[in-house]
Amino acid sequence: MEYVYGALLLHSAGKDIDVENLKKVLAEAGVKPDDARLKSLVDSLKEVKIDEVLKNAAAVALAAPAAAAPAEKKKEEKKKEEHKEEKKEEANEEEALAGLSSLFG
Repeated sequence: MEYVYGALLLHSAGKDIDVENLKKVLAEAGVKPDDARLKSLVDSLKEVKIDEVLKNAAAVALAAPAAAAPAEKKKEEKKKEEHKEEKKEEANEEEALAGLSSLFG
């Protein structure tokens, strides 16, 4: 993850995301850089438009709470149903006990 953070840091600073720059950032952060991982990340980011990806990620993050609201409502309804069922079971148990006590006077 620190490799991606380093690449984002370079991007936000307006620097080229290449192996040498990324290696310097990671080394300064106290991470021992792995050359194979560096090269892989740099190669995979060559075709990526980071600004567009960040904008899309922000849009998704803003939409996520709105999508989560119905799920929370369903959870609340389920809890209410379970609570009602528990009350019914308790009432049934009480009725059964009352019936048994009438047998013994």
